[in-house]
Amino acid sequence: MKTLDIGCGDKKESGSTGMDIFGYPGVDIVHNVNQTPWPLEDNQFERVICQHVIEHVDNVVEFMREIHRISKPGAVIEITTPHFSSINSWSDPTHKAHFSLQWYKVFTQGYLVPQVGRYQIVKSEVSFGKSISSKWGQLIYKMRGPEKWEKNSAFRYPGMDLETHLTVEK
Repeated sequence: MKTLDIGCGDKKESGSTGMDIFGYPGVDIVHNVNQTPWPLEDNQFERVICQHVIEHVDNVVEFMREIHRISKPGAVIEITTPHFSSINSWSDPTHKAHFSLQWYKVFTQGYLVPQVGRYQIVKSEVSFGKSISSKWGQLIYKMRGPEKWEKNSAFRYPGMDLETHLTVEK
């Protein structure tokens, strides 16, 4: 499976093509994702990994458009970012966006589909830390559902990371 690891840093997934703004050892393509188009051909990747990158980009819509362009039909897109309730979302001054459980909807059924391309949701889940407060949040998340937790309890019992998996439709 041909994989692109965007923002891989010095921890590129084995066997993948790594793209990062910095030329760390193992990075295959040194490129700033805010500059489009990316130096990649259309329809070449079957999997795209973005771990703690999307919150740093200038234009999320353009970022998602480029991922769609370089991905093959059916490609799996794995995006991890701090959940908006996490202190990690707010403590880094280079974060330009903060994401909720349903951030992807404008790319699956919303008004941006004609501009960007369509994605299908596989999952969008929040992970929790190990503190007592986090355990309460995780319990509410499981018992009342993710949407009710996010709407009513997320800032009182914050999550950690948001993991979203999408597939590309073409």
